[in-house]
Amino acid sequence: MIYREAGDFKTSYRDDGQTFPIRLDRWGYYAVLAVAFGIIPFLINDYWASAVFVPLLIYAIAALGLNILTGYAGQVSLGTGGFMAVGAYSVYKLMTAFPEISIVIHILLAGGITALVGVLFGLPSLRIKGFYLAVATLAAQFFLVWLFNKVPWFYNYSASGQINAPERTLLGHAVTGPATSAPAKYLICLVFAFVLAWVARNLTRGTLGRKWMAIRDMDIAAEIIGVNPLTAKLSAFAVSSFFVGIAGALLFAVYLGAAEVGEAFGINKSFLVLFMIIIGGLGSIFGSFAGAAFMVLLPVLLKNVLVGSFGWPTNLAAHIELMIVGALIVFFLIVEPHGLARLWALTKEKLRLWPFPH
Repeated sequence: MIYREAGDFKTSYRDDGQTFPIRLDRWGYYAVLAVAFGIIPFLINDYWASAVFVPLLIYAIAALGLNILTGYAGQVSLGTGGFMAVGAYSVYKLMTAFPEISIVIHILLAGGITALVGVLFGLPSLRIKGFYLAVATLAAQFFLVWLFNKVPWFYNYSASGQINAPERTLLGHAVTGPATSAPAKYLICLVFAFVLAWVARNLTRGTLGRKWMAIRDMDIAAEIIGVNPLTAKLSAFAVSSFFVGIAGALLFAVYLGAAEVGEAFGINKSFLVLFMIIIGGLGSIFGSFAGAAFMVLLPVLLKNVLVGSFGWPTNLAAHIELMIVGALIVFFLIVEPHGLARLWALTKEKLRLWPFPH
């Protein structure tokens, strides 16, 4: 009887259109923010940062970016790993060329560079769509990985072909490099994830988001009613690539510390982020976080249960993980195509009616 709209009166259009119309939802949202910003930084250790929280936040940013492009604008992309590589190599070149500038500026500039590259590879979307566009973005993935492998300038002519993040500080605390503490890694990723999720939510609820959804639902009808396909599609590629580029920059500079493009940003990375939005839910901000949490926590859970408790070999647990992910993708595509976000929405709808379902 607690989860109710009764008594929660709206006295303005702003109140009526808010993201969380039910008071209990707002309280839950504020509670999650309070725990994330006020409690976890004081309790987190290296294991929880490296195994759970930091990769979850980084992949949530990447899933947000891909969800804007695929879930909201309807443009299929298989080049997420390549665009993450653009962000990683951009932030590396900026960090080494301009060491006196703040790392936050470097990460944002890396996102901007990735947005320009995304617009360039998004041009084919003006003429092709669906499977053909997926193949075009897949070509972008292979081309970008090849480019960063074959041009020594991108990795500063290193003999190993690997890039290593130099140490940088923010507000007196190291946020990149081997001396970085677990709370510092967590907080910088959390701030970026929070701000970008807020930006994504407002973009998708505004004029630009409505243009994306009109193009997704029926591009010819959208063009007839005045939506410009050129600006709508390219803006989706730009915003999506900006998010993905920031995720790639954080993945390299804050999480990995060192990377080789083929291993860190290969085609597997593109499919991993795609699986996140399929399982989490297309066209949903919450689904991006839910899918990222699922794909990050599942390997940790299976490793602890199968390897730690049952003593199974690590490679067997890895194969079982792939089988489970594949089965879940098939399950969600058949039973609930909108993923975990839709299941969560259905649960809340039932709670609003309980105990009087009708």
